[in-house]
Amino acid sequence: MRVGINGIAGRMGRALLQILLERGHEVVAGFEAPSSSHLGASLADLHAGADAGVSVRVINEDDLKTAEGFIDFSVPESTLALIDSIPPNGLPVVIGTTGFSPEQLEKIERTAGAVPILFSPNMSVGVNLLFRLTDIASRALLGEYDVEVLEAHHRFKKDAPSGTARKIVEIVKNAVPSLNEAAEIYGRQGIIGERGDAEIGVMALRGGDIVGEHTVFFIGREERIELTHRAASRDTFARGAVRAIEYMQGKKPGLYTMFDVLGL
Repeated sequence: MRVGINGIAGRMGRALLQILLERGHEVVAGFEAPSSSHLGASLADLHAGADAGVSVRVINEDDLKTAEGFIDFSVPESTLALIDSIPPNGLPVVIGTTGFSPEQLEKIERTAGAVPILFSPNMSVGVNLLFRLTDIASRALLGEYDVEVLEAHHRFKKDAPSGTARKIVEIVKNAVPSLNEAAEIYGRQGIIGERGDAEIGVMALRGGDIVGEHTVFFIGREERIELTHRAASRDTFARGAVRAIEYMQGKKPGLYTMFDVLGL
């Protein structure tokens, strides 16, 4: 498959470049922001096995025409610029970017009416299994347990809480009627009183080179259940994203998720 990457010079972009080449795909376009110092660089400068004849450029019509699909790990504004550039019934786009505002998420949903888009806050196979297990546990426990979410990432991550943590909270709220309107508590300090029933704590740790860790706590009076996923390498996200773009080949316009890829 001929694939383009938006955000190709970032940590995830480079991991995607490597995994795509390992799986026999051809990377025919690489996009970066107009302010990027990598503009004009050869893809071979980013990975030795990449095509030296392809250079890093801003999003442009000529490069869009060379690809059969795009994977996006950039920033929200760049993601929207990419999907705005795809013509109706055009190329599939896999979006792994996080940190979108509600308005930006609505824009993605609208665009999916004309463009096949797979959007997931986390492309890891294991994390998507965590999503499903969280849904099962939430429904089984029926709101009788307090729910808290802890996430940890490297010191360079820009958004907090992570998109994965936000998705976990969304799953819990959708699964437990008594928590549909629960307050999301992002920090506790001082004399705050007893914990309420209708709240979900979401805590973020940042430091060093932590790739990504997420734990969902279901805390009862006599027991505690913890569901945890720890990523040891960004390659797990890259491999999931590559599986996603392979799945999206030939798909009709619509909004897809990793659950579709994994058959969950």
